[in-house]
Amino acid sequence: MKGIKLVDFDILGGDERGSLVALEALSPKVPFEIKRVYYMFGVNSGITRGKHAHYKLKQVLICVSGSVDLVLDDGKSKEVVCLNSPSKGLYIDSFIWREMKNFSKDAVLLVLASDHYEVADYVRDYDKFLREVIR
Repeated sequence: MKGIKLVDFDILGGDERGSLVALEALSPKVPFEIKRVYYMFGVNSGITRGKHAHYKLKQVLICVSGSVDLVLDDGKSKEVVCLNSPSKGLYIDSFIWREMKNFSKDAVLLVLASDHYEVADYVRDYDKFLREVIR
């Protein structure tokens, strides 16, 4: 699907001291300036998060612990991506509907965002999203 890309992060170290992943803005792996970082954890079984798209915002999502499924929709097709490694991320461009579900009990989903929170950037109604895609 156009507008999403699975990203492999370079693992630095990887010895008895553990592993380290360094993320840098404006790189091929995070192709925007990071203006907001947040994470989700403690999501109860059966709960779906997200259920929205963004007009402008771009994101990279990383499941730093556990696993989570992302259901992505560009208005023409849907794709499910399972994030289950702290060395992999998912780039999501603007105007992609996203739902996060099937969080494992230990899941921690980290989100790097291209802009600050702005309520007007959200499309929270799926029918409106589909109408906007057709434009």
